Amino acid sequence: MTFLGNQFQYKIWFIFLVLNRSKTVLVIGDHKFPCYFIFGDSLVDVGNNNELNTGAKANYLPYGIDFPQGPTGRFCNGLLAVDYVAKGLGFKEFIPPYATVKEEDVLTGVNYGSAGSGILEESGDNLGEHFGFDKQILHHKNVVSKIETLHGNKTYTQYYLKKCLYTINIGSNDYINNYFAPKVLDKPHDLTPEQFATALISKFSQNIILLYELGARKFTIAEIPQVGFSLAEIRLCANNISCVTEINYASSIFNAKQRTLLDELDNNLTEAKFVVPDFNIPTSALLQFNGDY
Repeated sequence: MTFLGNQFQYKIWFIFLVLNRSKTVLVIGDHKFPCYFIFGDSLVDVGNNNELNTGAKANYLPYGIDFPQGPTGRFCNGLLAVDYVAKGLGFKEFIPPYATVKEEDVLTGVNYGSAGSGILEESGDNLGEHFGFDKQILHHKNVVSKIETLHGNKTYTQYYLKKCLYTINIGSNDYINNYFAPKVLDKPHDLTPEQFATALISKFSQNIILLYELGARKFTIAEIPQVGFSLAEIRLCANNISCVTEINYASSIFNAKQRTLLDELDNNLTEAKFVVPDFNIPTSALLQFNGDY
């Protein structure tokens, strides 16, 4: 998914709504987390695709026209949502991309986001090379091993990782560059939107559990936006509003199933806390975790 966003739109991501609402507390700019790990697609990619053989890269103008370093691979004119979050949480530097992170910097977090990626590995293949969710988790497993080496203590590393923040923003390409792109992929889907969303959720659940087993406990997980309004889908629909509505409806099924899944995981993964960004409330504060759990 490729577009040039605006900074105001991304600032909305700076607000989190805690699913366990009884423990919601207002915190602004409080650095509660020793590290921040980010997974996803072009909405969080900060340069992992720069050296890949893909059309899904943004290391050229006009991308980055308002970013201090210029074009870096961010699909935006300036900062991404995760950059605002990192700043708001007190990190001195932006979380670096996995592709170029220095070993000593992994202790404060890594961004694994890759434009074009999806929950399913084949999503985004029409765009070229990318790191799908499975590959991003494999990269994180490598980073966890490096952190264990730096700490020299596996037990402490697990304690350390449990205090970190994990953001996941993925799924749009499973619709834009998979389900609704059969001609490009040369393999039309015979699944209904309900069946496809169920398959996505099953895979997504497996990956969340894998991250949990690797030490993740504090998650922020975005819903899929109304992808029918993306430029790619509007072009696909030839401005047919019923077509746009169909695409948005399909992704809304996934969002509903994801909410149910997070409730289930919240009950089953006893140490985990799940948070969803809320795009419908003022950008005046950061709702964040309460206490040291």
